[in-house]
Amino acid sequence: MVDHSTAPEGPGERDRRLALVADMKYELVPLRSVDVAVAALPPASPVSITCSPVRGIDATMQLTDHVRSLGHTAVPHLSARMVEGPDHAHRIARWLRTEAVGHAFLVGGDIESPAGPYHDATHFLRALLDAGPELTSIGVTAYPDGHPFIDDAALRQALHGKQSILSEAGIACYAVTQMCFDPATVTQWLTTEREAGLTLPVHLGLAGVVDRKKLMTMGVRLGVGTSLRYLRKNRSAVGRLLTTSRFDPNTLLEPLSRSLDALDIAGLHCFTFNQVASTVSWQRATLDQR
Repeated sequence: MVDHSTAPEGPGERDRRLALVADMKYELVPLRSVDVAVAALPPASPVSITCSPVRGIDATMQLTDHVRSLGHTAVPHLSARMVEGPDHAHRIARWLRTEAVGHAFLVGGDIESPAGPYHDATHFLRALLDAGPELTSIGVTAYPDGHPFIDDAALRQALHGKQSILSEAGIACYAVTQMCFDPATVTQWLTTEREAGLTLPVHLGLAGVVDRKKLMTMGVRLGVGTSLRYLRKNRSAVGRLLTTSRFDPNTLLEPLSRSLDALDIAGLHCFTFNQVASTVSWQRATLDQR
């Protein structure tokens, strides 16, 4: 395993890290603050649109249409537990086809009681494919830091199962990790998954430049308790990661740069919590290193 504390970053590894930063995907949440967030996006940005438990899938679809109309590439999150049934699944598929969206990201969803028969992303994935969405790629979730309500064995079975389903369907697939702060956790988890047969390219979930309160609050909601405990035990990491004026996501990226290719980390998925402007500033400052 890579020694994250001492291994130097080589020029090729640095170039690989900066290439990922240049192409990273901004995640937006359909809340009131989203208009300001959208306005702060760089031209022609790759954007991921979450599915709000309060506003539902329709709000995700509307924001996806709006972001795409501005020249960005948008990937809507489709929450299985918010889909009301086969008719709803077909309506979503029809929208994906008609608007030529091309890409989608499937999640189980945070709501306690499903609106329909789809209790998890795997069941909804099958229904969506049957409805003919004409997608080029589908993203699925991955959990290096574990999940507060699902055990690790079930998480692995679900991830590898979705890989098999999409491979058989001939649709490109990638996995996006939950937000994580510990490079060793990411490396250990992904090494284990690769050995177990995971071949999907992985997009690393990365916290954007957000204020401390929002990061801690949203981090708990996202189920990253282990990583948050890691930060609390390592005060220097807290200072680097949770203080807005000093925050630098490269604290996570630089240690991982030695294994980006070996682990097939193919992209960055940035959780902005709609604080896009500060994250764009960090991205530009990082790329100025080239």
